[in-house]
Amino acid sequence: MYAINRDSVSRSSFRAQRKFRVGDRVATSNRCLGTVVRIDRDEIGEYIVARLDILPGEFAYDPWDLEKIE
Repeated sequence: MYAINRDSVSRSSFRAQRKFRVGDRVATSNRCLGTVVRIDRDEIGEYIVARLDILPGEFAYDPWDLEKIE
């Protein structure tokens, strides 16, 4: 029988439960600030479209690559 690493299970489920809404302020994994403009889904899963403050255009991110700014 194999032991379950509960630490990794809880982290991955936490990431999957991270919820974003349009208008949320976010920081990317490389600390660029932006705003969520829409949430889309494709055959792989859900992704977040954000407009960054420093670059023109919109960029798609996996939910675990973004952090909400309170």
